[in-house]
Amino acid sequence: MIMAGGKGERLHPLTRDRSKPSVPFGGRYRIVDFVLSNFVNSEMAALYVLVQYKSQSLIEHLRQAWRTSGILPDYFITVVPPQMRFGPAWYRGTADAVLQNLNVVDDFNPDIVAIFGADHVYRMDINQMLVFHEESGADVTVAARPVPRREATQFGVLEIDRTGRVVNFEEKPARPKAMPTDPERCLVSMGNYLFSRQALTDALLADARRSTDHDFGRSIIPELVPTGRVYAYDFQANEVPGVKPYEEHGYWRDVGTVQAYWDAHMDLLGESPRFDLDNRYWPIRTGQHPGPPARFIGGEVDNVHIGEASLVKRATIRNSILGRSVWVNEGATIEDSIVMDHTTVGKGARLKRAIVDRFNIIPADSEIGVDPVIDRRRHYVDPSGIVVVPRGGRREFLLGLEEF
Repeated sequence: MIMAGGKGERLHPLTRDRSKPSVPFGGRYRIVDFVLSNFVNSEMAALYVLVQYKSQSLIEHLRQAWRTSGILPDYFITVVPPQMRFGPAWYRGTADAVLQNLNVVDDFNPDIVAIFGADHVYRMDINQMLVFHEESGADVTVAARPVPRREATQFGVLEIDRTGRVVNFEEKPARPKAMPTDPERCLVSMGNYLFSRQALTDALLADARRSTDHDFGRSIIPELVPTGRVYAYDFQANEVPGVKPYEEHGYWRDVGTVQAYWDAHMDLLGESPRFDLDNRYWPIRTGQHPGPPARFIGGEVDNVHIGEASLVKRATIRNSILGRSVWVNEGATIEDSIVMDHTTVGKGARLKRAIVDRFNIIPADSEIGVDPVIDRRRHYVDPSGIVVVPRGGRREFLLGLEEF
């Protein structure tokens, strides 16, 4: 069960027209591609993707990029919108979303149910977590990792005993408790769970009878800790084939803010990136683009990812990521920026520390990320100083190409 219905309000305006899992990432992917790739690479391909807010973009991406043949009954990736099986309301929380779809669990008849978020960037062999879950005899296994104490207020914080059993769980505490072995870090939940089927059903039905947030982190897990067998799986121990020696060990990012989203893109760049997308043994999968290879006519390009069908004509691009079918015209300069699919950058335009969403036209000689006063009048400026240009219109984009 892939929880892909999040609003992603902190990532606005990139989530103005789409849900957070559908936000493009890395020049050719969507954020949801990471969790789906982890399951497919782990040879677990019976996946229900639960959607809710502004889901059309995500549904179209899954339809085009994640088609399955239908020949094998246990190999499918299916979108599940709110069914409203228990009343007229939408999903009231992550636990309620699974509760309203217990019928698909009954239909599939599994022993163990995985419930994973769809909005993080990472690689993970889920089989290793499954082995831990079975060997520990857990009712619930929570994927966990250490983070600096100052960041732990954004997560569910776990306390565990020597066997890995969770003895306390607190969601987004104001004063998170540090790990006994490291006073500067806390052990936090990644929002990824394995449930034994009966334990899941019992917990969801009991939660439905009470007035709670109907959320795994806020209600289900904390209430199971005192009486159930809740264990923490150490994500840092997860070994994925093909990871380079120079990559950050146990790389995982919640790209829920503009700053975090931009930082994660910068982690893809350089001779020794913290997260290297070039891994043939554990690829991040996505749809194919029908265009030709990227083309370069003169110019200066350094430390850049550029997607298929893009065209760079005598421009300067440094430390940036460009998506598919991006046209950069003569004299333009792009630095420390993210430019998404089907965007045209006009002659002499300048971008610096900017994120430009899809289907945009950056006029000739314009500047973004240079003058904060002008940027605030024309665009969204994040508190970090990063300028975000929201998604443009496809029709307006096609008409605008005549100017170039």
